[in-house]
Amino acid sequence: MESFRVLYLYFLLICFIKPFTSQDIIAPGNLLRDGETLVSSSGFFELGFFSPGSSNGRYLGAWYKKSPSTIFWVANRDKPLNNGRRNGVLELNDQGVLLLLDSTNNNTVWSSNYSSTRNRAYNPFAQLLDSGNLVVENGYGSSNGGNLDQLLWQSFDHPCDTIMPGMKLGWDQETGLDRFVSSWKSSDNPGRGDYVVKIDRRGYPQSVQLKGSKLMVRAGSWNGFAFTGFSNHNPNPVINAEFVLNEKEVYYKFDLMNNSVFSRFIMNPSGTGQIFYWEIQTSSWQLVTTGPPDLCDNYAWCSANSICNIDNNPVCECLKGYEPKNIKEWNVSNWSSGCTRKVALSCDASDGFIKYTGIKLPDTSSSWYNTTMDLEECMRSCLQNCSCKAYSNVDIRGEGSGCLIWLDQLLDMRQFPAGGQDIYVRVSASELVSDHYRNKGRGSIAKKKLVGVAVGSAIFVMSLMLLGLILIIIKRKRQNSGKNVMDIPIFDLSVMIKATDNFSTLNKLGEGGFGLVYKGTLEDGKELAVKRLSTKSGQGLQELKNEVVLIAKLQHRNLVKLLGCCIEGEEKLLIYEYMSNKSLDNFIFDETHSNRLDWPKRWHIIHGIA
Repeated sequence: MESFRVLYLYFLLICFIKPFTSQDIIAPGNLLRDGETLVSSSGFFELGFFSPGSSNGRYLGAWYKKSPSTIFWVANRDKPLNNGRRNGVLELNDQGVLLLLDSTNNNTVWSSNYSSTRNRAYNPFAQLLDSGNLVVENGYGSSNGGNLDQLLWQSFDHPCDTIMPGMKLGWDQETGLDRFVSSWKSSDNPGRGDYVVKIDRRGYPQSVQLKGSKLMVRAGSWNGFAFTGFSNHNPNPVINAEFVLNEKEVYYKFDLMNNSVFSRFIMNPSGTGQIFYWEIQTSSWQLVTTGPPDLCDNYAWCSANSICNIDNNPVCECLKGYEPKNIKEWNVSNWSSGCTRKVALSCDASDGFIKYTGIKLPDTSSSWYNTTMDLEECMRSCLQNCSCKAYSNVDIRGEGSGCLIWLDQLLDMRQFPAGGQDIYVRVSASELVSDHYRNKGRGSIAKKKLVGVAVGSAIFVMSLMLLGLILIIIKRKRQNSGKNVMDIPIFDLSVMIKATDNFSTLNKLGEGGFGLVYKGTLEDGKELAVKRLSTKSGQGLQELKNEVVLIAKLQHRNLVKLLGCCIEGEEKLLIYEYMSNKSLDNFIFDETHSNRLDWPKRWHIIHGIA
């Protein structure tokens, strides 16, 4: 009878106590105490409490089961449980939030928060997946378990110093979540250190490494195979890497071809990125890649408009069409001032491009891109924009596709001995050393031999049709007269704002009936006069076009030259050549200066204008 009573009480305890239904799951009402662990179903990964190195602090983290010292994620990295006492407890509440508690005072040391904007919690549970990802999902005990559509939170959205296979590095553009990797402070302290690897969304997105706010190393933009900072663009037989860029997300991710192979990227406390593979035979991690390996990987080592080549001595040289901004500094290997243009661009179709091959593309934070344009369309788009410094393909797979245009100084370029990418750097016509580099927007990217054959085979037909073509062209010009009035160089508003110091009153030259005129200076030192149309002047877009037509028709060596215009939003600007001696009226009507103009000089001026 006594044994029956004990058995009955044991049965009641089983009915009322919630046990772990699986060693990889925590449900509401369950606790994970210090000394207990979760193990993924495959047995590869483990989650529990640990103390790194000589530290007495206790942390909740995840590691490789075969390599317990290899910690790849830490929950409370900046707030350890103190004094080495094993009082930590992990629980999941009914709202789907993980709580790390100090059981001595029941204080919350860390919580996962509720990061999903799509799902509400019902029957939540936490699970350590076979990828090493700790997730909180809905549907415990139902067929929905393990469905990521029911995801409430995941540790892979909050990396520490390690990128794991399947983990995204980048942005959720709908929620603003930025997934980035940050180093440990030291081998004994997993707190957030000085170094960060992240995706920079400015311009065409790129991978960068920062120390604090300072850019240290730039892996570059994605070219379809790899980041442009890596010269090897051959397919990797071990990993499958991808880069996703759309309205919802911008991220880099890699997966392993073979799930039995372990690989990870780590940013160590000294700021060195390392890639490890697990060696089955030796049951140890093998370091396969480390960086940066040389000077040229340091961000903008040679400064602006230059290229770094580790095989040269000196390693830095200006791009063709450029020269050192400070030759004395350059001669003593001080590259900080960079390079500047020898000859200013004409900002028209006479400009051309010099092709570089095997290149790490420049910093894309001030770039513009289009994924559907081809390379010839990209070239024409560059020629039509006076701010364009260079262009290249976005994607180099196959025949190449997409258009990437640089609108500011060319920074952080390097020459690879093999691999790399092509880029076309814009220069003035006088800097084109041969017809091989010349590109005037008439399809010169095509092979010259093919062009010659096409012209030769068509010359007989063209001679017969010449008269008809001339008549058609004349007729169309008459029909289109006045329609294409804006066929002049277009300047970016950002360039004009920078040139005029945001239209500073210190740069004000004068004031007309339709707005103010400012002095502007481009990066290459060229001076401009920028007329800013006032919104209160009553002069609209049509009046602006009329002025463009009038000035364009009145081009004369004795009249101010119209260099281009800018129309963006409410801003309407006309860009003229800058007259350092001011205008003629300053001499005619000024009492002091008028004495310098005797009648022979005035007659000479009148004759020149006429």
